[in-house]
Amino acid sequence: MPAIVRPVGDERDGLMAFLEHERHVLLVAAHGLTDEQARLTPTVSELCLGGLVKHVAQTESAWVDFLQGAPQPGPSPEGYEARANGFRMLEGETLEGILADYERVAARTEEVVLGLESLDVTHPLPDAPWFTEKEWSARRALVHIGVETAQHAGHADIIRETIDGQKSMG
Repeated sequence: MPAIVRPVGDERDGLMAFLEHERHVLLVAAHGLTDEQARLTPTVSELCLGGLVKHVAQTESAWVDFLQGAPQPGPSPEGYEARANGFRMLEGETLEGILADYERVAARTEEVVLGLESLDVTHPLPDAPWFTEKEWSARRALVHIGVETAQHAGHADIIRETIDGQKSMG
């Protein structure tokens, strides 16, 4: 399933094409797995493929909320637990359900990004030690979504190769 980056018309379309490509690479790593395989943590980390896709979907959804101006929560003990569970396939979750959710998130992202008046619009970031800025533009948030997806696509590739030797990125 090689991905081909499509021609782009402008900056917004280019950023969306980049995100689409990185999503594709992430999903290739999960292609054809059973729920049991998607739950495996075959490396020294606690990451599993189903959990990675789930995390990327949740993170993308939160940043799309940001793009729409929704206030972002700062760090909290409850938030840390929810974030940790976002990397896991919990009891009752299926890879099929996680992939369907990711597809819905991707459609929402496209709708919101295409509806933005400008990529220059800014919103405040939560007060958190990992942000050095006070606000981000829609452009910066969209780049972050793509980079986050690409980073986890690399993790997914390593996990998939460890599970069954399949390589999604090379």
